[in-house]
Formats: sequence, C-alpha cells, structure tokens
Amino acid sequence: MAAAVSLAARGLPTRIYEAGPVLGGRARRVVQRGRSLDNGQHVLIGAYAELARLMRLVGVPDEALLRMPLELRYARGFALRALRLPAPFGLLGGLLAARGAPLAERLGALRFVLALRRGRYRLEADCSVEALLARHRQDGALGKYLWRALCVSALNTPPARASASAFLAVLRDALDGPSGASDLLLPRVDLARLFPEPAAAFVAARGGEVRLNEAVRDLAALRRAHRAVIVAVGPHQLKNLSPDLEPELTYQPIYTCYLQYPERVRLPRPMLGLDEGLVQWAFDRGALLGERGRLACVISAEGAHEDMTHAELAAACHRELARALAELPQPEWSSVIAEKRATVACEAGRARIAQTTRWPEVFLAGDYTDPEYPPTLEAAVRSGLRAAQLAAP
Repeated sequence: MAAAVSLAARGLPTRIYEAGPVLGGRARRVVQRGRSLDNGQHVLIGAYAELARLMRLVGVPDEALLRMPLELRYARGFALRALRLPAPFGLLGGLLAARGAPLAERLGALRFVLALRRGRYRLEADCSVEALLARHRQDGALGKYLWRALCVSALNTPPARASASAFLAVLRDALDGPSGASDLLLPRVDLARLFPEPAAAFVAARGGEVRLNEAVRDLAALRRAHRAVIVAVGPHQLKNLSPDLEPELTYQPIYTCYLQYPERVRLPRPMLGLDEGLVQWAFDRGALLGERGRLACVISAEGAHEDMTHAELAAACHRELARALAELPQPEWSSVIAEKRATVACEAGRARIAQTTRWPEVFLAGDYTDPEYPPTLEAAVRSGLRAAQLAAP
C-alpha cells in the first residue's frame, strides 16, 4: 500500500491485487465467529517517520493513535518512563528514575547508552543482541525488562539469535532521534483502518484501482499487462509466483490471544508487561478501541506456546492475567490468532534480500527486504517506497 500511495501521488496509474477480502497483509482486520479482531496487536513508535508521513498524506486522523512517552510498566513492579527532554536525556533521565532496578544497574545502563552513542549505534561486525548485552554487562532487571524486552518486541527474534545491528538501528532512531521519536503509538482503530483502507481510498481517488479477493496466479501475464510489477507478498508465498523468487529464510511466529471479560474488567494501563510465563505484553482493547473488557495478550517469537492447543494457550493467558489482576473472572470467550510466519527471523549476519529480480520490470517489497531495519511496519513502508522508486524512477 505504501508503494501504491507513492505511485498514485505522482499521478501514475496503479492497480492493486489483493488475494483476501481485507487489505493489510499481516496487519489487518479479521473476522472470527462473527467478531471483528486484528490479526495481531501492533505497536508503533514515534521514529516510524515514513509510516507517519504516509498516514498524514492519506488523511488518517491523529486520534487514530494513542501517543504516550516511552513507558514500560510491568505487573510485578518494574516501571520506566522516558522524560520529556531532548534526546538522549529523556531516556537517560528515565533510566535514572526507573523503579524496580538497583542504582548500580541504572548507572550501568546509562554507560551502555552513552557507549552506543559514541559508536554511532554501529558495530564493526554483527553479533547477537545477547552477546552485545553481555559485553556491556546489561543483566539484571534492566537487561530483562528493558533491553531484552525491546529486542523481542522490535525484532520478533530471541536475543540469543537476534541481530545486534538491527537492534541498534531501532535504538538509534527511537532513543536518539528528534523529539517524540521514542513515543509509543498504540492504534485506536483496527489495523485495516489505520492505514491500508485510507491508502486504498487515496489511490482510488487518483484513478487507481483496488481489486479485492483476486489472487495473482500468473506473474508472466501481469508482466505482459503492466509496465512494472511490485510483488508485496510474504516471502514464503513467492514460490507460488515463481521458483526463481523464493529466498531461503527462516521465520518467527507471533501469537495474539483475545480474552473477553465482563465490561468492568480493565488493565491499570493500556499496555502492561507480564513476565511470569508466556505472555510478554497485555493490551486493554477497551481503553484503546472501546472494546470494553477485551484484553489482548501478545507472545512474540518462538517458544513453548507453539506446542499448545489454542484452548490450552487461552487458559494459560488467563492464568497469567489472573496473577496480575485482582479478582479476575473467567473469560466469556477467547480467540487465538497464530501467525506462524509473522516475520522473518532477524538474525545476526542475516542475508540482505535485493528488491530487484531477474526480470527488469518486477520488484519485491516487504519488510524482509530492508537493509537495516528489523521486520516492522516501518520497514514494510520503506520497502514499498523504494520499490515504487525502482518501478518508476
């Protein structure tokens, strides 16, 4: 959709083929048993500059996102909130004031950030996030609740395998960027309405065409019919179009468990960290989208949950929430959405995937093609913009 918006904004005729009934790919609205849900609980940050620019361009209102300073609060007491100060002082002040970590750890985290800044957030050779944190002695509460939690959330890859270079690219832009770059932006509308559907309206208003429920089966026919083709499917789906396109990649899952409780149930914050089991973050959909009593539990990256049935996983999520919230009743219903190939594994030393192909008129777009960023919404948008430029320089 980023590619289509970029081309349409330049007055170029654009046609979008979408295999499903809803735009958005891995960030879209889904309907299960008559209930409208998101296929995952995405969090944006203020550093997502290109996504923010395109959202403004297609007319997404500011109130579609809840903006709040970087704040990580856990049910067991750890809390960190960045201060409203120029970078990097906002984070440094937040580290000093963090609750649930001894002073020695907080000072060590300050030294870590300053060392990264001196090195311009770059490494001579990529390594795992775990190795980077060990090198700088980032253990204890801050290592667990801040650095490793950010790694899993942003890279969707366990720290022992995750690319430190990609991790540092996110830290650079979020923690040392312009004012508001580290802010958390939580969607207040469903993911299809957050960007894909306004983007489609923008394209259509400029003479473009959006074809839903129309899967592409014949890439060669598309190549003959159009001056350029941008292929923006999941990398594991490329083989369906041509064996020449399939890269060798490994994947990481994201599981989202929705639990519907009575309307009075709510979290103390819109986003709450859990650390006693499988769930990493819980979100209050009532506070965010008006879905009262509905909580979303997110489990990023690989783990034991992949061997559980959906019923077992929902029961485990309820138990973990019950330990964090007083007098939590049984849920009225639950729904698990398992994206087993949600993102490529953002591993140290990962191969870079070119956006060009052996056909001069065919280009790839997707978060897995970004040369620097982990597989995030911002990486997806950046890839679409690059693909559009390649297709119509």
